[in-house]
Amino acid sequence: MNDTAPPAPLAPEPLPHRARIDSYRGRLQAGRESLYARFDQGAPVAELVLAHSDLIDGVLRELWAEHLGDAEGATLVAVGGYGRRELQPASDVDILILVAPDAEPRLSGQLEVLLTLLWDIGLEVGHSVRSVEDCVREADQDVTVMTNLIEARLLIGDAALYARMLEATGPGRLWDSARFFAAKTAEQQARWEKYGGTAYNLEPNIKENPGGLRDIQMIAWVAKRHFAAKTLHDLVRYDFLTEAEYHTLIEGQTLLWRIRFSLHRLAGRREDRLLFDHQRALAHAFGFCDGPNNLAVEQFMQQYYRTVQELNRLNEMLLQLFREAILLRDVLGPPVAINRRFQSRSGYLEVVNPRVFQRYPLALLEVFHLLQTRPELEGIRASTIRLIRENHHRIDTRFRADLRARSLFMEILREPNGLTHAMRRMNRYGVLAAYIPAFANIVGRMQYDLLHVYTVDEHTLTVIRNLRRFAIPKHDAEFPLCSAIARRIPKIELLYLAGLFHDIAKGRGGDHSQLGAHDAWDFCQQHGLSAFDSRLVSWLVENHLVMSMTAQRKDISDPEVIQTFAERIGDPNRLDYLYLLTVADTRATNPERWNGWKDALLRELYHATRRALLRGLDNPQAQDELIQQKQLEALRLVARYGADPEACRALWRKFSFDFFLHNSPGEIAWQSRQILCADPDALPLAVIRPVTARGASEIFIYTADRTNLFGRTTAMLDQLGLSIMDARVMTTDDGMAVSSYQVLDQGGTPVDGALRMEEIRTALTEELRHEEDNEIRVARRLPRRHRCFPVDTRVSFATDEPNRRTIMRLSTLDCPGLLAEVGAVFRDCGVRLQNAKIATVGAEVDDVFFITDTDDTPITCENALACLRREICDRLEQHTRGER
Repeated sequence: MNDTAPPAPLAPEPLPHRARIDSYRGRLQAGRESLYARFDQGAPVAELVLAHSDLIDGVLRELWAEHLGDAEGATLVAVGGYGRRELQPASDVDILILVAPDAEPRLSGQLEVLLTLLWDIGLEVGHSVRSVEDCVREADQDVTVMTNLIEARLLIGDAALYARMLEATGPGRLWDSARFFAAKTAEQQARWEKYGGTAYNLEPNIKENPGGLRDIQMIAWVAKRHFAAKTLHDLVRYDFLTEAEYHTLIEGQTLLWRIRFSLHRLAGRREDRLLFDHQRALAHAFGFCDGPNNLAVEQFMQQYYRTVQELNRLNEMLLQLFREAILLRDVLGPPVAINRRFQSRSGYLEVVNPRVFQRYPLALLEVFHLLQTRPELEGIRASTIRLIRENHHRIDTRFRADLRARSLFMEILREPNGLTHAMRRMNRYGVLAAYIPAFANIVGRMQYDLLHVYTVDEHTLTVIRNLRRFAIPKHDAEFPLCSAIARRIPKIELLYLAGLFHDIAKGRGGDHSQLGAHDAWDFCQQHGLSAFDSRLVSWLVENHLVMSMTAQRKDISDPEVIQTFAERIGDPNRLDYLYLLTVADTRATNPERWNGWKDALLRELYHATRRALLRGLDNPQAQDELIQQKQLEALRLVARYGADPEACRALWRKFSFDFFLHNSPGEIAWQSRQILCADPDALPLAVIRPVTARGASEIFIYTADRTNLFGRTTAMLDQLGLSIMDARVMTTDDGMAVSSYQVLDQGGTPVDGALRMEEIRTALTEELRHEEDNEIRVARRLPRRHRCFPVDTRVSFATDEPNRRTIMRLSTLDCPGLLAEVGAVFRDCGVRLQNAKIATVGAEVDDVFFITDTDDTPITCENALACLRREICDRLEQHTRGER
């Protein structure tokens, strides 16, 4: 750190104002282009950020000399990242202009001109103008200001003024080490929570996320404040880091710097988020190529995630060491013996001897089991964490074959407390990947889509966390059915094993469910489970996607769908296990996309399948019997509200069997009552039921049938910002259209509030009153993220013989107005829609439409189906390109 100002450069000959601005702009641009060229040639990024800082130093000193000369009582100071001489291409240039109180009035005009000029030449300047007294007052109130001053570096000006500021804000005057450390750790925790508490977000912020650059800076700030360290390597000298750990820290910082350097260059501005928009380009720039089972972008992101995971481990360890040195002042409580290998000290678990893991490698698992059984322990001491990291290579083939190790691992799974924390720690310290080698492949592995918001290992541990919460009574209110089932299943550890292995084969090629099922079987057999239990775990892994796919993509109102699914499940015990795994997995895939609709669909499928299994697979319920039961129950409900049962029966004689087959008795009763109570002269009828049994809102429409009714209705619903989850459309024998749409409002919640419902009802009614078929242009834009995932449109057909209809499955890019475009194609091709299942998987829709021709018969002509496929593909291609 400089204590005296560098010699002031000679002020250049003044140029005309515009020419001077252009000259400096050109100089800065040329400097950046030179840095980019050196970066492409492989120059170390540490040299480049230093060179960029030096470039800015030169410009600022010249301009200061030109505008303030050797003015007394004023000093230009670099702070923040610029103060550390770690300036990325588009980072803010943070400066402090330090002024003496008597100098500020006479210098204010010159300083204002200088600051304006800095912006004019293209610098993103973050500045403050303060006296020493101001610095003391602001720093005392705000740890962020104090942190900036720790990074202060004298550029030019009054060196004595700068020295007074350093003395006045030193640790002996402000923010002693303990207070500073406590504030910075609280700040870090708040920052982590803001960014989701995980380093594994799909679009991580490489500066602010856990394990990011800010965590490295946090270490440096504490080291400077408490130890007066000049560099991170000083921590080796103070025995806080080993030489190997220091190199790991610097290598991680270097990778993050390279990524940030490239991001700024790609974006042309300051950008610290690894957005999908840039990930592919960065992967190519870093030399990755697509492999048979792993995209280049996935390889690049796995390198990033594994790096920040390692940095996160080092951050955790160092902060514990700092806590002991700063807050506890190296005075720990006396050791309390636990067993021959471990003891507790000041609430943290530690080994009794640094050679414990060498002499008794099984202690590498025992340490996590002890934390589960002793809730009074807050964690593991940093010195022991270091020993775990240094010794986990001892978990080898011989270790894994040891019956004691296998028994201990199963004890960890069966322990009623602390499973989630144990598994997360085991992953963080490298023990889980060492014990289950297949798990190492998914550590840090991302899937380049919008469905999975975490890396595979993080997702897996979140599944286990969700499963664990089902078994804890205090969380019963979250998922009451899941909690009730979890308490009655025979062996909950089998569920945890299924969660651990369900995605373990991701990225290996082939069907990950089948490959993972083989891994799970082998693991269970090796760990002494019975053949029955091993088969159950293996079956759960192989079938972990079946229940969610059935619920979201098939018509679970159809008894044949339930019968087929029940036959695949086989018995109620398997159904219980699979339901719990499915709910936990779906919630952990993308928590923001979990909603009441998915919850209700899975719950409905569970209950219907359980009834089928208890009734007996050889005794399926006949459609006629089911419809009769539904009608009787619906009549009872209608009569409760004073409606005439005979009028109801007369209405139903105009309806198709599908209406009764695919609606519940409550839905049949509610819709029938709306029609019977409607004024025939006031049609169309549009009614909203705020919340249905499926956790969505129902929009019910009754009007005269017409062409493109589906397209116009869906376009209007889309324009209103509603997401359609399910659509059921029927035409009665007297030419009336009965349409029901299950929708969610923005944010994935049911429609709420009388004003919002009236807005929707009025818009629909007015639109449907127009006789002319004007196409509605949906104004909502394609989300930014979706543009990064090109999706081919695929259309396939199958015949649903029992229900006399054709099933059309559409997979394509999710975009506003999609259903309206499909409806327009149905209109043009003479297709009648009977029902639709709407499913969005990341950026891709996987919708199923149940269709007939205008005579209500299945479409079987190959030419007609080929024409329909071609029309849909062409229209959607034009729509996504914005040509429609």
